Amino acid sequence: MPMPTEERLSQLVAGLVERRGFDLEGVEISTAGKHAEAQARVKVIVDSDDGSDLDTIAELSKELSERLDEADDFGETEYLLEVTTPGIDRPLTVDRHWHRARGRKVRISLRPGAPTPDSGGSDTFDARVGELTDGTVALVLGGKRNPHRVSVALADIAEAVVQVDFSPPGARELELAGGVAPGRPQPGEEEEVLETEALPESVTASDSPTEGIVE
Repeated sequence: MPMPTEERLSQLVAGLVERRGFDLEGVEISTAGKHAEAQARVKVIVDSDDGSDLDTIAELSKELSERLDEADDFGETEYLLEVTTPGIDRPLTVDRHWHRARGRKVRISLRPGAPTPDSGGSDTFDARVGELTDGTVALVLGGKRNPHRVSVALADIAEAVVQVDFSPPGARELELAGGVAPGRPQPGEEEEVLETEALPESVTASDSPTEGIVE
């Protein structure tokens, strides 16, 4: 029996994810093993304005596992379900990503021909995310030594990817960004989290909806 597509799984889980107060950021399917012994790994990526905790993720994981079992799209193929929040290196592609990334450091790549925010600057640079208003995002450049705020149209940005902060930003730098979005960790805490291998928050569940393992 062929496995369901990622589009099909997105349709199956989207309603439950939304009712739990999350946005569905993606669904990924991969396989391990060969032929009859193959096992599917289903990764459901969710996020919300208020962040998330492992208890809530675990409850959602159980509900999603039950939903997938009821749909029976995997047939006899065993699957491992993982419900997780976006990783640190996630790209910012829609407005809600920018709002939730406020205070984070990002690597910006501008579209060809777009004006650089600093005279003579590069079209790829690191900045701290500020407020997003009417299609324009405030970015803080200069780091701790020379923090200053500029404005860049989202239409001029080809790619923006969140970066790991291995040390806290300067107070003025964070002030210019408007602080950290509610429910999000303070910049500079990633190093400690990475050492405990707890990033991002995730829960895995076996093909039985009653079993759940917090990673």
